[in-house]
Amino acid sequence: MFVLDRHGQPLMPTHPARARKMLKDGRARVHKCTPFTIRLVDRVLAESTIQPVRLKVDPGSKTTGLCLVREETKADGTIVHHVLFHLDLHHRGAAIRKKLQQRAGYRRRRRSANLRYRQPRFANRTRPAGWLPPSLQSRVDNVLGWTERLRGLAPITAATVERVRFDMQALVNPEISGVEYQQGELLGYEVREYLLEKWGRACAYCGAEYVPLQVEHIVAKARGGSNRVTNLTLACEPCNQRKGAKSVEK
Repeated sequence: MFVLDRHGQPLMPTHPARARKMLKDGRARVHKCTPFTIRLVDRVLAESTIQPVRLKVDPGSKTTGLCLVREETKADGTIVHHVLFHLDLHHRGAAIRKKLQQRAGYRRRRRSANLRYRQPRFANRTRPAGWLPPSLQSRVDNVLGWTERLRGLAPITAATVERVRFDMQALVNPEISGVEYQQGELLGYEVREYLLEKWGRACAYCGAEYVPLQVEHIVAKARGGSNRVTNLTLACEPCNQRKGAKSVEK
């Protein structure tokens, strides 16, 4: 349970049983129901002991996890985290996108029914710097809103956000930028044609030419290989059947 002092300053959260006892003894009042918060009537922040509390955020496309933990340093220097509060924040991105598509359909119908030959006016629309689609902006606002709300309910001293985004093009070529970054290495090629040009129209294992070639995974999908073009090669049917799910070294 979240706890505030008599002036509304956040104190350390407490166990629900202790909160019920303080409410029963008249030492606290119900300040908020969601999330449930009590306000003490006989204590201020200066008279209380505050421990380090960290906010941890695990972002997701549909659900974001928020967790408050108390950090305790042991004698050997290890840090132990005690969970104080956690919640799953469900985003409304899909619902917002559906509503926007519905609104666009209504507008399109009105314009085509009443102004059939109206000239298009989409070319004069501008977007401010840092603009995000409404579905993504809703996700950002939800996380920031709950972060500010929790800051007013608990003495948060630090925050940790899990980031799992990887820019594969930047990992392969850190200097890539501009138009080259947008086009990628498959510009102007189909995947098979790209592989034919890359491997010289020959089997990558035996070097056979002028035979039917099959697209082959260097690291088999059974071993966790991906479908990226960097993991694809060309092989004749005998080599492809002989390799199977084996590693290239074998």
